[in-house]
Amino acid sequence: MATDTQKETLGFQTEVKQLLHLMIHSLYSNKEIFLRELISNSSDAVDKLRFEAVSNADLLAQDPNLRIRVEFDKEAKTIVIDDNGIGMTREDAIANLGTIAKSGTASFLEKLSGDEKKDSQLIGQFGVGFYSAFIVADSVAVETRYAGAATNEAVRWVSDGSGEFTIENIEKETRGTRITLHLKAEELEFAENHRLRTLITKYSDHISIPVEMEKVVYPEMDEEGNPKPVDENKAPEFEAVNSAKALWTRGRNDVTEEEYKEFYKHVSHDFQDPLKWSHNKVEGKLEYTSLLYIPSKAPYDLWNRDMQRGLKLYVQRVFIMDEAEAFLPPYMRFVKGVVDSNDLSLNVSREILQNDSAVDSMRSALTKRVLDMLTKMSKNEPEQYQAFWDEFGNVIKEGPADDMGNKDKIAGLLRFSTTKDDAPEQTHSLANYIERMPEGQDKIYYIYAENHNTAKNSPHLEILRKKGFEVLLLSDRIDEWMMSSLQEFDGKSFQDVTKGKLDLEEDSSEEAKKAKEEQAEKMKPLLDRMTEVLKEKVTAVKTTDRLTSSPACLVVGEYDMGLQMRRLLEQAGQQLPESKPSLEINPEHPIVVKMDVESDEERFTDMAWLLFEQATLSEGGQLEDPATFVSRMNKLIVQLSQ
Repeated sequence: MATDTQKETLGFQTEVKQLLHLMIHSLYSNKEIFLRELISNSSDAVDKLRFEAVSNADLLAQDPNLRIRVEFDKEAKTIVIDDNGIGMTREDAIANLGTIAKSGTASFLEKLSGDEKKDSQLIGQFGVGFYSAFIVADSVAVETRYAGAATNEAVRWVSDGSGEFTIENIEKETRGTRITLHLKAEELEFAENHRLRTLITKYSDHISIPVEMEKVVYPEMDEEGNPKPVDENKAPEFEAVNSAKALWTRGRNDVTEEEYKEFYKHVSHDFQDPLKWSHNKVEGKLEYTSLLYIPSKAPYDLWNRDMQRGLKLYVQRVFIMDEAEAFLPPYMRFVKGVVDSNDLSLNVSREILQNDSAVDSMRSALTKRVLDMLTKMSKNEPEQYQAFWDEFGNVIKEGPADDMGNKDKIAGLLRFSTTKDDAPEQTHSLANYIERMPEGQDKIYYIYAENHNTAKNSPHLEILRKKGFEVLLLSDRIDEWMMSSLQEFDGKSFQDVTKGKLDLEEDSSEEAKKAKEEQAEKMKPLLDRMTEVLKEKVTAVKTTDRLTSSPACLVVGEYDMGLQMRRLLEQAGQQLPESKPSLEINPEHPIVVKMDVESDEERFTDMAWLLFEQATLSEGGQLEDPATFVSRMNKLIVQLSQ
């Protein structure tokens, strides 16, 4: 570190070094996006100043005309992006330009594969816009002065992107940020008037702030047709290159598909096109405009319910805040976009938003709009919806618990793996399931297990497969929680096949009932013996109508917590009241038949424990004492082979 306290040389955060290296190489084929990203950052800075000026008009006094300016000098090999926005303090510059203050950075970096095409998509969604400057520049200098600073004191930040940056105090007459890119020799194509204007029109036409470039002034001609001398001291004139009108304020018919896509990239910092969008203006009791986007790829931190989320909020076209989360429920945290209201005050805060009736009405309407967009996609573009589900299905599964009022709509959007094809892919809707239900089936059956293979091979499915009843195969960690919030769909109730009675008897005649009672009486001594052996682990041992080929399975009470959910909560450290399953046995299985006549109590005890332990393993559980299980198994094998 330099001894001069005014000038320091500091190292980038480790994650920044990694991202810089990856980005420069992964995004090189799309290098022109550097200008879009830097202009987008400048737009955010100007928006923030405009918001601060609502309560402090003096911030605009010296320079009221907000703008972004792009300059170039081919001889000097430089491009400059200059704004008169909020600016940065020294501490801001170190924090914003030297570190990445995002949760999950480490897990994000772990996902990088080394495949440049795949990594470029991940890097784009991480939102590292400023660092894209190093794709085309050998070095970058940032001069910035915070709006409202008492003096002309400002900061200069300089780096070549290799691992360090210098920062020092300077003087700057105007507020805002001026970024100078010293271009690599092979990137001089960008130091061209036409090239820059084309890129601004392509990527930044939707930005509501004027993006200016120096006006091309053609010399006047004298009477003989010769150019008149140019006044070298005359200040250059600048003109807006973009339309400088907020895209969401324009009519839908006035916005092209490409403009919608570029605006999405501006608000989301995603490098990929959105999957769908909805642009809507509401008039009447409430007046607001919304532009909502569904991304095509899930962000790396989507599964973190505490991730930054929400819409950009504008009030009467004045930017108020990023990530205004009050307008959509948590399970829609993937939705990006803007909402611009005429019914909120300009000094609105996050706390006020949480307690505003207008916001509640807007939240309800915007939530319905997203659900309608997804429902329409699922019906009219099933392949596109399947692509959405593969990316965002698990977060939609939070919906039934998060949003009880829209539970039925959300249920219609859910997709499942089922015993129809036993494939792990979640492609079947509940409506499809009900259409395929055979006569005599009046419930939607499902099973939850630790993984897909355990679910599809569960002994609990044996009688259902025999009857031709389809079963939903659930294995995502959120599935059991989701199902606890779903009671029925289209008049059909849900039934967990591992809980309570299934009531699947084929023959309900008096003769069948009598035969069942006689069998129960005959089996009672065996059931009592097994119950005594396993009393520490089960509430009871019963005969079953669930099994056709397996000897036993574990069953919990109809209103008890499922075994998988119980394990998850216990692993998370939660203290739960004691609860035991029952063990159901197949009276026709050869092992059970043999146990019924087994007179050796030690061998009977070993066989009872083995049935319990096998049932535990078959539903994905873990044994408390695997060594004893192996010992019992080996002992019985030896005895049977003698």
